[in-house]
Amino acid sequence: MQNSVLIEKDLYYVGGSDRRIPLFESAYPVPRGVSYNSYLLLDEKTALFDTVDKSVSEVFFENVESVLGGRNLDYLVIHHMEPDHSASFEGIVSRYPNVKVVVNQKIAAMLKNFFSCDLPELIIVKDGDTLSFGKHTHRFVFAPMVHWPEVMLSFDETTGTLFSADAFGTFGALSGSLFADEVEFEKEFLDDARRYYFNIVGKYGVQVQNVLKKAATLPIKTVCPLHGPVWRKDFSWFLNKYDIWSKYEPEEKGVAVYFASIYGHTGNAAEILATALAENGVPVKTYDTSFTHYSELLSEAFRYSHVVFAAPTYNNGIFVSMEQFLNELVSHNYQNRAFALIENGSWAPQANKLMREKLASLKGMREIGEGVTMLSSVKEDSKEKLYRLAKDIALDLTK
Repeated sequence: MQNSVLIEKDLYYVGGSDRRIPLFESAYPVPRGVSYNSYLLLDEKTALFDTVDKSVSEVFFENVESVLGGRNLDYLVIHHMEPDHSASFEGIVSRYPNVKVVVNQKIAAMLKNFFSCDLPELIIVKDGDTLSFGKHTHRFVFAPMVHWPEVMLSFDETTGTLFSADAFGTFGALSGSLFADEVEFEKEFLDDARRYYFNIVGKYGVQVQNVLKKAATLPIKTVCPLHGPVWRKDFSWFLNKYDIWSKYEPEEKGVAVYFASIYGHTGNAAEILATALAENGVPVKTYDTSFTHYSELLSEAFRYSHVVFAAPTYNNGIFVSMEQFLNELVSHNYQNRAFALIENGSWAPQANKLMREKLASLKGMREIGEGVTMLSSVKEDSKEKLYRLAKDIALDLTK
């Protein structure tokens, strides 16, 4: 049965939520599920903005049919070709064979790569082009590498509604309330939005900044992303988050302590440091890289101003879970943070040296202290070094 939602006078939400999906993109745990958003405009001409993942296609087709109410579908606008938004393309074309598909040149090429069906009439738009559906005129804004090269946004110049593709999206299924102002977004969605951004889009901060500059010229009133709630109030608060994130600036002053530990001794050192930091009045969170998914580790590293990495030497290298995490930081363009290092090794500790080498490839990284070394387990001398490091970090935070 259809489950569409009226957004404004003649614009409807026709997407759906998947709460059974274990991993988004087969990579990121989504215990709260995810929504796949699609929007349908009833103007002199009808226009559907993007389709959905196959997992919610049944209710999607019912929503589209119900909202159309017997009318034909005149246009399908594709903002982004990733299959979680385009997988239902063939289903729409088979149901509405006379539909005209609005794409840019790169999307047109991807359609041929993804689908074998005969394509309907394509309307190729360029950056800045406009298209009128009657009372509503849309302007197309290209957003390459946010986060695929073909991505574009469209802006309804009549209502001030921005269709933002994957930008401003978030993990998390919708729970009845479609709008961000109907939920406690900061409490219910911000962690998921941050994890979504840094894992999906975060590598492309320069490109996001370019899009934000374009968006700043638009009188935006409503934002319709392809995942998560629709924004109609206080969007500037979320826009500011994107500005901070895409500049690779810390969102909060505080310390994220990451440790990898084989038999518990390195973990003990990390916990001692975290306790000492808290005693010095420093906001601190501690993570075991072997048990917390790397997508959460990554987003929290971008969240805080200071980070600590603690790892044993393993097979003459860095212990595997910490090495994987550091590789993720490198591949996601991590930068502009203060860091400290702790290593453990029973006979030849060199984890600090190897971690330092990885971090040296990143922009704007600044080390606090020379790194703490422990042999097998924490002793009084290494405990004293951990307390001294905590004071150094606390002092650095006040600068």
